[in-house]
Amino acid sequence: MITITQPQSFWNPLCTWICTIVTLTLNAQDRAPRPLPGTAALTMQGDIASTLVDGVDRFLLNKLTSSVQDRANHWSRDFSSMKAYEDSVDAQRKQLSSLLGLIDQRVTFEHPTLSIGMDEPSVIFMETETFRAYRIQWPVIGEAMAEGLMLVPKLLTVRHTGIPIEPEFANRYKERVLHDTHASIAHVIAVPDANQTPEQLAGLAPGIASASQFGRRLAESGCRVIIPALISRDMKRRQSSYGGWGSELTHREYLYRSAYAMGRHVLSYEMQSIMSLVDWMESHQGAQARNIGIMGYGEGAMLALYTGAVDQRIEAVCVSGYFEPREQVWSQPISRNVFGLLKTFGDAELATLIAPRQLVVEAAAGPSLTLPGKGGAPALLEGPDPGQTLLEVERARQLLAGFPGEIPIRLILGSGLPFGSTPALESFLGALHPGLAPASPSPITPPIPDKAYAEARQDRLIRGWDRHTQHLLQQSPYVRKTFMKDMKTDSLENFEQSTEPYRAYFRDKVIGHFEDSMMPFNARSRQSYRGSNWTGYEIVMDVFPEVIAYGILCIPDGLEENEKRPVVVCQHGLEGRPQNIIQGDHDAYHDYASKLAERGFITFSPQNLYIFQDRFRTLQRKAYPLGKTLFSIITPQHQQIINWLKTQPHVDPNKIAFYGLSYGGKTAMRVPALLTDYCLSICSADFNDWVWKNASTLSPYSYVWSGEYEIFEFNLGGTFNYSEMASLIAPRPFMVERGHFDGVAPDERVALEFAKVRNLYQARLGIGERCEIEWFTGPHTINGQGTFDFLHKHLNWPAPENHSP
Repeated sequence: MITITQPQSFWNPLCTWICTIVTLTLNAQDRAPRPLPGTAALTMQGDIASTLVDGVDRFLLNKLTSSVQDRANHWSRDFSSMKAYEDSVDAQRKQLSSLLGLIDQRVTFEHPTLSIGMDEPSVIFMETETFRAYRIQWPVIGEAMAEGLMLVPKLLTVRHTGIPIEPEFANRYKERVLHDTHASIAHVIAVPDANQTPEQLAGLAPGIASASQFGRRLAESGCRVIIPALISRDMKRRQSSYGGWGSELTHREYLYRSAYAMGRHVLSYEMQSIMSLVDWMESHQGAQARNIGIMGYGEGAMLALYTGAVDQRIEAVCVSGYFEPREQVWSQPISRNVFGLLKTFGDAELATLIAPRQLVVEAAAGPSLTLPGKGGAPALLEGPDPGQTLLEVERARQLLAGFPGEIPIRLILGSGLPFGSTPALESFLGALHPGLAPASPSPITPPIPDKAYAEARQDRLIRGWDRHTQHLLQQSPYVRKTFMKDMKTDSLENFEQSTEPYRAYFRDKVIGHFEDSMMPFNARSRQSYRGSNWTGYEIVMDVFPEVIAYGILCIPDGLEENEKRPVVVCQHGLEGRPQNIIQGDHDAYHDYASKLAERGFITFSPQNLYIFQDRFRTLQRKAYPLGKTLFSIITPQHQQIINWLKTQPHVDPNKIAFYGLSYGGKTAMRVPALLTDYCLSICSADFNDWVWKNASTLSPYSYVWSGEYEIFEFNLGGTFNYSEMASLIAPRPFMVERGHFDGVAPDERVALEFAKVRNLYQARLGIGERCEIEWFTGPHTINGQGTFDFLHKHLNWPAPENHSP
């Protein structure tokens, strides 16, 4: 045994140093943030809100990618015969019509009218060696009119095609030229890009290379051609005549916003304009019927593809500068957005709806532009890449493998291919009439374009479609009343049973629902805040792959063992954070979550997705084509939060309430309507006539004028305004907190919509004590007086004596 003896002078200081280090370490451990019992330590660093948004972005991008394969679940094509095939895709054709908003009855008319001023010498707008051009107008829906150019080939032009001409037609040609079904070899609707005019496509105004003037070339080949004018992508600052917000919007986005809220679309308006022409052509077909075709470029090609897919009267379709995989549609002009499109349809699937009719795809470069975000939705438009067009065409052919006959898709591919090329015209014309081929081009020298006329025509089209949408807005309360007609109010039991189908509709058709199973909580926490009589914990939990929920849990001091407390989930507004509602006395929030904790409530303040400006708005745009919205993510986040809260030892699982301001008030209308685990809901600084606020082009309060381009939800006008959403919250307690000087809406609009809710609770269900509104003299803010009393009352928790809010 070896013994080492250290001098006393060395050993004592060493022992003292070791003891000091151990003591400091133990004290540091005592001071270190501790996780909540039952959770792992939260070690995430940096901005957790940013991490949350990034994760949702990856989740949605994965969903967009997987949508290509998932679409097969929505189809059951029968290739046993041509009729069997057409019958087997009929349901998808009807579904597409619904998604596009093709729900209005078109006006029947005898003939288009000629547009001519008193100072114009002839009804003929322009004349060439091969055709005459007429400016025309025709009714579409209600009082909305479409406009365009009609090119009528001359008799000699028709004869040059080599197609036999009936003697009667030749003899009476001059008298019947404009509307006779025999006045051409075929009827064609030629649709330009949104930033092209009919005159340019006809070669009657400069702006399009002669080789691409397919409207002119089709007329020279013996077709009667009608070229509709589209709403352009030109930008303009728009603002209500009565003040308020203002934003720079393209003409297309301006119309898109209000139409989308009403279950329509700028696309559906233009498709209806095209199909009304098909109606006219069909109604005047004689014994020798002429085939109808549609050809388009850019935005016009999109319309041609959609219209050919839904309207089987069209015999041949040619699309140029558009056909490609559609999973990047979220980055393109928002006016292209079709809610739920990619669940069932990409361009390849649309192509299968055109079969057995002929589809010609021209792999030409499409329009290219960048739209800045000056209040409107930023966008990038380029391509399509010819290689991507080839891949999408091949995918369409694979979907038609087993087709009973030759697959009717032709791809025109070539280096530097101009749109409207001769090979594309050859395939298109051959599909319209056997032996019909492009004539030798005879371009003309066009005059200086009449910009004043083109601008006036744009104004007329925009005003006409806007008036139609505003008319739909006026009708919408009656449409929603009809929609809600099966809701029963003779008893609370029958009421709750009858609202379940509406809840399912709201979840699946309006908000959008992911079928994914939620992950285990895997809750992580750290103590991060300390109040006068409460402790705050940051909580993170898993929801879906890549998707987390994050928030701050405030637990009052002095909870006894086995004691159960009510919980108030407190939701911040736009660009907010949970920290804003527990500290700092923010002007809008006044620390209402921590003040409620001081009153003895447990509170949880979630981080919601509406933060980081375009980053979160892009999430909405990625969700749209999947038939989803931001609330498709926010709702399961809240469900996971509720599920976790119910596992906490001091939480009363039957008393979990919701209280949100502004965008949190939007959440208060939607999430508790879907999640019945919330025992009550308080909507602060948001409740109003929501459909009017989204769709009105008169009111200065309208979102039509704002930079919040993500705010619009498809067809709320025909389904759920705020009173209808509140009916899904009933019979649970519901309250509105409203400042008289809140810029969300004027008092009268708030009162109008709330009166409907009050009528339901008091007059029809007999539970008026569960429905309240507090008016206070103040702005867009938490008032925390009547609402706090409401919480104490309905959560059955005593209010502190002499406790000011």
